[in-house]
Amino acid sequence: MNGSVFLIPTFLHEQAIATIPSYVLDAVKQCQVFFVENERTARRYLKILWREMVIDDYQWFAIHKAEEEVQQSFTQLLKQGKNIGIISEAGCPGVADPGQLLVNAAQKAGATVKPLVGPSSILLALMASGMNGQKFQFNGYLPIDNLERKTAIKELENESAKKNCTQIFIETPYRNNQLIKQLAETCKPQTQLCIAVDITAPAESIVTKSVGEWKKQIPDIHKRLAIFLLHSS
Repeated sequence: MNGSVFLIPTFLHEQAIATIPSYVLDAVKQCQVFFVENERTARRYLKILWREMVIDDYQWFAIHKAEEEVQQSFTQLLKQGKNIGIISEAGCPGVADPGQLLVNAAQKAGATVKPLVGPSSILLALMASGMNGQKFQFNGYLPIDNLERKTAIKELENESAKKNCTQIFIETPYRNNQLIKQLAETCKPQTQLCIAVDITAPAESIVTKSVGEWKKQIPDIHKRLAIFLLHSS
């Protein structure tokens, strides 16, 4: 009989342990194996949740990009009846996360998959943005090349206007300021832009303004964790 798969959320910031529901610990205690995006931070996180946990009593696997070898190990352990926890580096596993490939393998194996409630920067930013929550699209990272990124921004803006859709995307923290500058240069002045920074942390800031308003005072969020939302009409 197959084991079960628990999708274990983690905090977005260490100061925000209160965002993790108490029933997550109950799920952790049912697992014998953990597949994690980053073993060091996952171990530290679980010790915060459960101080008495003996880390070395469990099997640990790094997901990386969920290569075929990792998927094979995952499936074999499921078939042995092991309960497996999947932990992302931050937020909810399986959402903008390589763990989705393991969840897909679990579904193909007919295993029970249990998603657990926890913080998602995508949904939290959307909730606070005031933008369309009925129709939205997460686009991950935009292209690094300036010309390609400019083209991508225009396409997202046009699609947003055409479909009344909120466009959501992220950037590597050290390129945040360059992205904001290009958004200001590329988008129409009336297009709405939400910049959400350090969600759930003490320094959290989630602000929606028109691009025209942002251009009056470009924020400096260099090396801070951010997510961007755009809506055009």
